[in-house]
Formats: sequence, structure tokens, C-alpha cells
Amino acid sequence: MSLSKQHEMHKRRFSRNLGLGLVLAGFVALVFGLTIAKVSNEDFAIPAAEEAN
Repeated sequence: MSLSKQHEMHKRRFSRNLGLGLVLAGFVALVFGLTIAKVSNEDFAIPAAEEAN
């Protein structure tokens, strides 16, 4: 038996938090995808240290 019925405010807050979580997860996936695309590009090379002459 639950102590009390869940208030309507908590339902709205959960919905808002779920939406924000999905937006953040999409942003992380976008940044990850762009990073993988840049690293897997054939032109990608780590810059060599310049020699001091």
C-alpha cells in the first residue's frame, strides 16, 4: 500500500526531465558521431612536433 497518491506536479516534472534527458542524449550522440566521422577521415593526421633548428 502506498503512502499517498503521486501528485500531478511530479508527473509533469518527470515528463519534462525525460524530454530534457532525451535532448541531452541526442546532443551527446551528435557530438560522438561527428568525432568518429572526423577521426575516421583519411585526411586526419596528428600534427608532428616541429624541430627547432
